[in-house]
Amino acid sequence: MTKGKNKQSERQGRRRLNKAQLSEQVMNFFQSRAGEIMDVRTIFRELGLNTHPAKLLCMDVLDDLMRDDYIVERPSMHYALAFKSAVMEGTFQRKANGKNTFHPDDGGDPILVAERNSLHAMDGDRVRVQMMARRRAHVREAQVTEILQRADKLFVGRLSVSKEFAFLLTEDRTLANDIFIPKSQLKGAKSGDKVTCRIVEWPEGSKNPIGRVVEVLGKAGENETEMHAILAEYHLPYTYPKAVEEAANHIDATIKAADLVGREDFRDRLTFTIDPRDAKDFDDALSFKIIDNAIPLYEVGVHIADVSHYVTEGSIIDKEAQRRGTSVYLVDRTVPMLPERLCNNICSLRPDEDKLTYSVIFQLNEKAEVKKWHLAHTVIRSDRRFAYEEVQAMFEQRGVASPEDYGHTSDRSAPAPSCDGGEIGEPLSAALITLNRLAKLLRAKRFAAGAVDFERPEVRFDIDEKGKPIGTYYKVAKDANKLIEEFMLLANRTVAESIGRVPRGKKAKVLPYRIHEQPDADKLMNLSQFVSKFGHKLRTAGTRQDISRSINKLLHEVHGQREENLVEMVALRAMMKAKYSTVNIGHYGLAFDYYTHFTSPIRRYPDLMVHRLLTRYAEGGRSASQEKYETLCELCSDQEQTATLAERASIKYKQVEFMADKLGQEFDGIISGINEFGIYVELNDTKCEGMVPLRDLDDDYYVFDEKNYVLLGRRRHRRYQLGDPIRIRVAHANLDKKQLDFALAR
Repeated sequence: MTKGKNKQSERQGRRRLNKAQLSEQVMNFFQSRAGEIMDVRTIFRELGLNTHPAKLLCMDVLDDLMRDDYIVERPSMHYALAFKSAVMEGTFQRKANGKNTFHPDDGGDPILVAERNSLHAMDGDRVRVQMMARRRAHVREAQVTEILQRADKLFVGRLSVSKEFAFLLTEDRTLANDIFIPKSQLKGAKSGDKVTCRIVEWPEGSKNPIGRVVEVLGKAGENETEMHAILAEYHLPYTYPKAVEEAANHIDATIKAADLVGREDFRDRLTFTIDPRDAKDFDDALSFKIIDNAIPLYEVGVHIADVSHYVTEGSIIDKEAQRRGTSVYLVDRTVPMLPERLCNNICSLRPDEDKLTYSVIFQLNEKAEVKKWHLAHTVIRSDRRFAYEEVQAMFEQRGVASPEDYGHTSDRSAPAPSCDGGEIGEPLSAALITLNRLAKLLRAKRFAAGAVDFERPEVRFDIDEKGKPIGTYYKVAKDANKLIEEFMLLANRTVAESIGRVPRGKKAKVLPYRIHEQPDADKLMNLSQFVSKFGHKLRTAGTRQDISRSINKLLHEVHGQREENLVEMVALRAMMKAKYSTVNIGHYGLAFDYYTHFTSPIRRYPDLMVHRLLTRYAEGGRSASQEKYETLCELCSDQEQTATLAERASIKYKQVEFMADKLGQEFDGIISGINEFGIYVELNDTKCEGMVPLRDLDDDYYVFDEKNYVLLGRRRHRRYQLGDPIRIRVAHANLDKKQLDFALAR
C-alpha cells in the first residue's frame, strides 16, 4: 500500500512539473542515453509521463529541443541526442564568409564554427572541437580546441609585390583575406605572376595568414600559366615525375612469342578504331566477322588495350596511375593518367601495328541478341583508324543514319576528311553499317528496359596556336558515337554480370562496380509537382522501370516545347551521381543490374583494377580484399569528381576569355540557373554562361522562390524562371574569377 502511495505521489509530482523543469529532465535523460534512438512511448514510460497533459507538454519540449538542435528526429517520432559527446574529432571546412563548419567523424550533421572560434584551422584540417554552451534561439556551435593534422593544401593566385612586402591575391572561396608572403619567400616570382603557395603560419590575432611560394606558374593571362593554375587549384598534377617516365621508357614494347602464349589471335579479323579526331590514346577497337550469312550470325569483338600486361600492380607507374585515378581533359590538352609512351604509343591500338588486348567476343544474331560470348586475352592488328565525323558522314551519305542526325548543323560534323586517307570502301562500310544497325537495337532494348535518355550537347572551342579561343560550338552525339557507346556498354555489363551474378546462396567475388542510385525521392516529388504546372505528369512511385519510363516520357513530351530546357535542367538535378563501389546496387541511369568499367584502362584506373581481377579470377584465384578495393573505389570516385571540376573550370575560363572582347554586345539566351544572388544565363549560340546580378534588377524587389526556380517581383510581379528565353548585354568579363557578368538588354 505504501509503495502504491509513493508511486502515485511521484506521478502527481511529475504532473505538477512546469515546462522548464520537464525540459531539464528530458535533456538529462538524453544525455544519459547518448547514442540511442528512442521512440516517444519509451520517453513517456522512462520519465513516468502517463497523463495526457504531461505527454503534450513533453511533445512541446521535444519540439523546442529539436529547434535548438539539441536532439534530432530519425525517423518520425524517434529521437536521439544530436551530438553524442561534448568533445569530438572530425574535419574542418573553412568558408570565406566566416560561417565555417565542423564535420564529425561519425557522419553526424555539420556544426557551425564561427571564425573567432576556429583557431585559424584551414580547410580540410583534422581538428578536435568542444561543443559550446547553447544560446537560446541560436544554432549549435563548436569551438576548435586542437588542430590534429594539417591538410596539405596549396593556394593558387596572382602575386602583388610592393617594395616592402607581397600578397597572394587568391580566388579561393575558403579564405576571406589574402595571404601575406615575406619577400624572402617569393622564390623569384614577380608582381603579376601566378604562383602556388602554402600557408606556413597564421599568427593569433592576425587577419592574414603567412605563406611561402611553392612554384611559379608563369605570367597571369598566358594560356599555359592559366591551365596549369587550374590544375594546381584542384591539386591535379601537370607534369610527370621523372622516375615514372624513366620507368615507362625502360618498358620493352616488343611483342615476343612468349607474350602470345595463351592469347587468341584476331589479327586476321577486320578491325578498326573510332575516336575523336584529335585523340592519340586509342584504348578500344571493334572487330567484325560474319559467321553465318544464312541465319545471319555475327562475331563482334570488343578489344581493349591490355594495359595490365605492361603496368604491374605495385610498380612505380601503377602507384602514379592510382594517385591520378583518371586522365583529365581540359579545353586545350589532355593530362594523361599514364606516361605518354604508354598511353599514346605502346598501349594505343594504332593501325597496322600488332597490339596486346583484353577482349570480350560476342556472337550476335540479327536481333542483337547475344547467343554466345567469352572473355580472352588476345592480339589484334587494327586495319584503320576512323574519326567519328568520317563514319557519320558515310552513314548520312548512305542514308542509314538516324533521322534526327540530319537536322544537327551546329556541331560542325561534316564534311569530314579521312584520318588515314581514302574513301571507306567495302568491306569496312558494310561492317560499319551492320554494327550501326545492331547498336540501334541494343540501344532500343536499353530504353525499353528503363534507361534514362539524358543527352546534353558538349561545349567545344576552336583554339589558335596560342591557346586563345576564336570560336565555340557544341558536339551532339550521333550514330557513329552511339555505335561505339553501345558496344562498350555491352562489354562493361557482360563482364560485370559474369562476376556479380551468382547462384542464390553463393557470394560473388569482389569487383569494382559502376553504380548509380535511384533519383532522390524528395527531388523527384518536387519535380513531379513542378511539371504538373505545365500539364505534365511524372510517376514518383513504382518499380525502377516505371519511374525511368515516366521520366523518358516526360522528356519526350517537352521536346521542342517552351519548357524543354527548364524541365530537363530540373530533372537532371533530381539525378544522383554515379560512382565506384564493390557493393553493387545496379546502375539506374543505364537500367543495368550489373555494370562496371572495363573498356578504358588507358585513362581510368578502375578499368585497370577490373582487368587485373578478371585475369586473377579466370586463373582460379581467390576473391580479392573488399576493404582494399572499396577504399580504391572511393578514391577513384573522388578523383573523378575533382577532374570533372577542373574540366569545367577550364571551359569556364575559355568562355570568359572568348567573351572578353564582346563587352556591350547583346545576345539571346535562356535562364540556366537562379539563386538568391541573381540569374544565370546560357547563351544560345555559344553556350557561354554568365550571371545577371540581383543588384542589377533594380526595377522591383525580387524574392527567390527556390521550390519553383523563379525570381518574382513583389510590386510588378515580373517573373524570371529557369528555362525562360532572355536577351542580355555582356557587362564584365573577369578572367581571374572565371566570371561573366551580364546585364538585361533594355
